[in-house]
Amino acid sequence: MRKLISFLLLNLAVVISVFSQSGTISIEQIKEIQSSFNNDEATTAIINAVTNNKINDLTINRETFNEFDDEFKYKVSVSGITNQESSGRCWMFTSYNILRPKVMESLNISSFEFSTNYLFFWDMFEKSNFFLENIIATADKDIYDREITLLFDSPVGDGGVWSSFTNLAAKYGVIPKSVMPETYQSKNTATLNKFLNRKLREAALELRTLKSSKASDSEIEKYKLEALTDVYRILVICLGEPPTEFTWRYKDKSGNISEEKTYTPQSFYSEVVNIDLSEYIMLMDDPTREYYNLYEIENDRNVMEGKNWTYINLPASEIKPFALASIKANEAMYFSCDVAKQLNSDEGLLSVENYNYEALFGVKFDMDKKERILSRESGSTHGMALVGVDTDTDDNITKWLLENSWGATSGNAGYLTMTDEWFEEYMFRIVIKKEFIDENVLKILKKTPVILPAWDPMFLEDE
Repeated sequence: MRKLISFLLLNLAVVISVFSQSGTISIEQIKEIQSSFNNDEATTAIINAVTNNKINDLTINRETFNEFDDEFKYKVSVSGITNQESSGRCWMFTSYNILRPKVMESLNISSFEFSTNYLFFWDMFEKSNFFLENIIATADKDIYDREITLLFDSPVGDGGVWSSFTNLAAKYGVIPKSVMPETYQSKNTATLNKFLNRKLREAALELRTLKSSKASDSEIEKYKLEALTDVYRILVICLGEPPTEFTWRYKDKSGNISEEKTYTPQSFYSEVVNIDLSEYIMLMDDPTREYYNLYEIENDRNVMEGKNWTYINLPASEIKPFALASIKANEAMYFSCDVAKQLNSDEGLLSVENYNYEALFGVKFDMDKKERILSRESGSTHGMALVGVDTDTDDNITKWLLENSWGATSGNAGYLTMTDEWFEEYMFRIVIKKEFIDENVLKILKKTPVILPAWDPMFLEDE
């Protein structure tokens, strides 16, 4: 009997110990929190409103919309709104939208689009190869290692950045949209991504097994090529087979039809586009890192022999004059940001004053840009073309214009107006030609870059 009592007392002590551990919320504390909630008539009205309506509809600041018109003092010549549909290819559409007006001007044509489907095909193929090469290179690491879990978590995806585009254009060239148009799968990429990732994860496990069993390099390479053959087949079935040669002609604004000519994708870029992409520099505003320094994201690229994502870190206040000079010179820029923050898509307005969430909840949200990055509350999620800027009588910037790739029915006829304050808070990277950047800033390019890990909170790809 004494043994039974001792056993029960011991178990009771364990239970009490569990519930009295440091950090647990006691019933008394919960009652204290509950008593602090004042469910008066005003609060009841708020509860009724929030539980039956969209929060943004209840917090909208309509006075904000009256502060801005649709006019911009300086605006780049643009060429119509594109639509990435249900895909994460904004970075590719945006990159093309920087080049498109130049092609239209040089050929004197009224409309033109590049084949995003073409480069998307090669992007997914190259990313598949890069993933498998990374698996081979890290095969001796534990499968629960942080680097390995990052690889397996998302072998490939359709997001990217400016350097992803330049890597592809340098190797594969570009083609007109009419030569390889969109397919259902290129416009709706989730299912294609799912099957590619399933195949790649399967191949990755086999490659790790081959490495651990001391298979020869030739055996490993043979299996990798077999896996890539399967990837190629899936891509062709979903997207069509990319051409190695094509014929193309165009009608100019005067109605003249050019002679039909045969191109390769590479010759089309060199003859028709002919823009030196190395003249463009990525600038970022990352307050979690030291400013006025050069950074490179380790192993962050889509093409094995391509360049990693590299950038100069500057405060937004010092980036803006370069962007203003670029727009004045009729040069659009690649721009990426945390687009969902304070976006009113109906009005096409990005403003920190769009919604007053604090007034609705009676709760403060106080993080600054650095804190939002470190806590992963904010990061770059979407790329667009920066094409316009408005200034006051003293040429001080008041607002910016973004050409989006969500179709002409999104925002304000496909465009978004961004306040200068929103630029400061939610702009993360911008690509500008060297000629508009201060010489002292360009000298930073000569520095040895600081290498950062791919899991850094700032390095989300644009979608």
